[in-house]
Amino acid sequence: MDLRLKDNVIIISGGAKGIGSAISLVLAEEGATVAIIGRNETDNTAHVKKIVDCGGQAFAVCAELSEPDECRRAVDEIVARFERIDGLVNNAGVNDGINLEHGGYAQFINSLHKNLVHYYLLAHHCLPFLKISKGPIVNISSKTAETGQGGTSAYAAANGGRNALTREWAVELSKYGIRVNAVVVAECLTPNYEKWLKSYPDPTAKMKEITDLIPFEKRMTSSREIADMVSFLLSDRSSHTTGQLIHVDGGYVHLDRAIGKFSE
Repeated sequence: MDLRLKDNVIIISGGAKGIGSAISLVLAEEGATVAIIGRNETDNTAHVKKIVDCGGQAFAVCAELSEPDECRRAVDEIVARFERIDGLVNNAGVNDGINLEHGGYAQFINSLHKNLVHYYLLAHHCLPFLKISKGPIVNISSKTAETGQGGTSAYAAANGGRNALTREWAVELSKYGIRVNAVVVAECLTPNYEKWLKSYPDPTAKMKEITDLIPFEKRMTSSREIADMVSFLLSDRSSHTTGQLIHVDGGYVHLDRAIGKFSE
């Protein structure tokens, strides 16, 4: 399906690694010009090269998005280069394990800056240009906001905020023709996830324990599957979809996890 994204300038925060890297690759395949914002210049450069070597168009800005001024600077650099913004993907973040029992004020607030505040700031700074293009926003969120996880209060709170902002912005920005949706991720095999698995004595057994709980096909969601949905939501093929929290998770959050027992 042609998503009609050719030459659209789309910003992806955290677009050089993990799920963000898959999103930027798929968007480039669709003909979009991807503008990556990431904290690691080496990662940014390598991923831009990968996209360009595959025939795509990409640009990167190195910025620490937990610093509010860096959010404005990153958007300003992209606008200076392209003079337009046609879409925004808020993706950057990290499950940093700031919990209730052993956390504290400074840790909690710092985590919100890593995981939520820059979602607001990037959207705020992009908005004047999105109003011109009627460019959509897609927020990447996590199941932790709905299911809990234990030991990750700040990340769960940030994702609850991402979900709430998605619906709030969908209402506020509808008058400008701007659609806002979220893709909610559950168990997706990223490099950070693989690193976490390797912290267990038997990573293979731990993986099976997790995939046995995923109702559809008993497997992890791929980054490509997340990226395909994000690309669809950024396109006018989804022109009447806004304010939605779309779970690409094999039914992990909403289906009975015992479903596999009844299909054997």
